[in-house]
Amino acid sequence: MGATARFEGRRFVGGRLRKAVVVLATAVAVSSAGTAVGAAAPHGPVLRAPAGGYQELSVPSTMGPIKVQVQWAARGGSSALYLLDGLRAPADHSQWTSDTDVLRQFAGDDVTVVLPVGGRSSFYTDWYRPSSTNHQATTYKWETFLTRELPAFLAGYGVSRTNNAIVGASMGGNAALTLAAHHRDQFRFAGSLSGFVHPTFPLWNEAMRAAMWDEGNFNVDDMWGPAGAPAWTRNDATEQAELLRGLPMYVSTGDGAPGPLDVPNGVGNTINAMGLEALSTIATQMLRDRLTALGIPARIDFVHGTHTWPYWQQAIATARPSILEAFGAH
Repeated sequence: MGATARFEGRRFVGGRLRKAVVVLATAVAVSSAGTAVGAAAPHGPVLRAPAGGYQELSVPSTMGPIKVQVQWAARGGSSALYLLDGLRAPADHSQWTSDTDVLRQFAGDDVTVVLPVGGRSSFYTDWYRPSSTNHQATTYKWETFLTRELPAFLAGYGVSRTNNAIVGASMGGNAALTLAAHHRDQFRFAGSLSGFVHPTFPLWNEAMRAAMWDEGNFNVDDMWGPAGAPAWTRNDATEQAELLRGLPMYVSTGDGAPGPLDVPNGVGNTINAMGLEALSTIATQMLRDRLTALGIPARIDFVHGTHTWPYWQQAIATARPSILEAFGAH
């Protein structure tokens, strides 16, 4: 997809956002010292998902039709792995398919890989109303889609509503954990890769405001209301940590130090990716401390790397054995 698709944080730390990141980082430091297209569900009951292969589905939703890329379980099993994109989610494909080898990684596994398309700047949540600053036509209702409409649609193909895992990168990381927290009957595993997993921390909302404005002129107040509103707490993985008790989890973040995987992105993008990953590291540390205080086990890896897709490809490979173990799909 080229350089733009390869780097989730491209242009992310610039202008208003750069100022927000600097203020936020300062506050934290002080405080912390084969393609087929299906337009509808299959006719009649289907007892098993197709055994292997790739398909693109058009799934009805309250937001209109949503494209979903699917790699079916290799042997027709019923479990599914939902993968969520970052803030700059493209409108025509999941970046997991263009910027990682995740489909190859899971090609031989009895797990359906589910890749919803779209939702940039949505945080995969149900918004209060359409964004008032960019003439958005419909209200984002991504939690409703991912936990009701999409599972119901996939059930027509034999995919379980209750035997799933969910993993997200960047914007999708916090969403994966909070969706799993509030829908424990659906998910058996959750993972966050470089996620901003504590959005209620002081001034974090302003960094999100700047980021969402930079990516499509979206208004964060139309998403969860003003800072301190109940929806902020509900959608904060660190604040909802108790609801994750007993759920297998994998959380990873880089240290912001660039390496060979950053070279194709160029110096400017690498600097942005370093800053974003530093914020992710701080948030992940706070989530780790919260889970530790509650006595909730989770695998949390602090590794080398920045805020970009090659590192998330490595992270999903690390998480894969735990994902398969969570629903016995080796």
